[in-house]
Amino acid sequence: MGGAGPSLDSASGFRDSCGRKLSATLASVPGMTKRSTKKTTAAAGSVLSTRALNRATLDRQLLLRRSPLSALAAVEHLVGLQAQEVKPPYYALAARLDGFTPEELSGLLADRAAVRIVTMRSTIHLHTAADSLTLRPLVQPARDREINYFRKGLVGVDLDRLALLARDLVEAEPRTMKQLREALGGEWPDADPQSLAVAARCKLPLVQVTPRGMWGRSAQVALTTAEHWLGRPAEPAASADATVLRYLAAFGPASVKDMQTWSGLTRMREAFERLRPELVTFRDEKGVELFDLPDAPRPDPDTPAPPRFLPEFDNLLLSHADRTRVIPPANRGRTWQVNTVYCPLLVDGFLVGVWRILDDALVIEEFTELTKGQRAEVTEEGERMLQVLHPQTPYDIRFGTVIP
Repeated sequence: MGGAGPSLDSASGFRDSCGRKLSATLASVPGMTKRSTKKTTAAAGSVLSTRALNRATLDRQLLLRRSPLSALAAVEHLVGLQAQEVKPPYYALAARLDGFTPEELSGLLADRAAVRIVTMRSTIHLHTAADSLTLRPLVQPARDREINYFRKGLVGVDLDRLALLARDLVEAEPRTMKQLREALGGEWPDADPQSLAVAARCKLPLVQVTPRGMWGRSAQVALTTAEHWLGRPAEPAASADATVLRYLAAFGPASVKDMQTWSGLTRMREAFERLRPELVTFRDEKGVELFDLPDAPRPDPDTPAPPRFLPEFDNLLLSHADRTRVIPPANRGRTWQVNTVYCPLLVDGFLVGVWRILDDALVIEEFTELTKGQRAEVTEEGERMLQVLHPQTPYDIRFGTVIP
């Protein structure tokens, strides 16, 4: 199934990108199959507790149990992984997949089956190649609005001409942002060079070429267009309706504002209203309306949630307007300090601390005091994570201070 995902045909329900009729179920969404999961049953508009939302979201995020999905299928299902830095996507998949190795994801990047590109929230995401060609056009209006923040540095600049010139430059050979600034500055010497380069990034679907993003490799960011890198023409934007369905499959149940927070798009209410007859609705404990796929997993709130070491900027913590389903109010804002963001630790499904790897140890800082049993489970999970991602390096595991 292509990256655009299922769409809604008003006459006959959901159809995939090949036109085949689908039911409005989790099985109709890329990367997912139906599972026999104990689910909460509720009438339309009934209340889902914070804990129920937590378990539902963790299940969609492949964090209640490790998934047998391939790395490519997981990236597709999760609608991308936030990837400002190189390592976070690897830690994100190590927490979610059974049998994952960093070489698997590096191989996808090397084979151009996955790419790193600016999409949602104007941040770099690691997407499947197919999704990069459809999701980037979907969020293009937000990228166009972003240019407005740099208007003072772009006085007298013809943005369409800038896009054509920048495309020629990066398709001739991958360019760094510094090289773009210098080349575009020569054309518009009175403009702000940084604003010129940012405008090019906003106007064009620029991907970071390998070896950037590969595990254990070091390389500066060099850019070319997605079409040039993938050897495929641009595709129509994914529909808003199809993207709502994919968001709910990976992050639901969710409100309209939740989806807008995740995507950076506005005015998504119309898409939810078009889909309403095919969806189910709930309320959270604050009375906010939540939408969901009818057959999506909504496990019992008492379902066990094992500890998980997540990377900084994991989409689990960034993709809802109301993040209390994962972040207790007392721990809000505690994963970052000034310009430093720390890696979150989940215990029983909720943020309870942060972690980092130093020269010789995995150090864990608790916000909430853990029991002896919980510490043992955290230690076991830490050992597993280190074995997957750092099998050749001996590390101690200790509880201490991470945030100065």
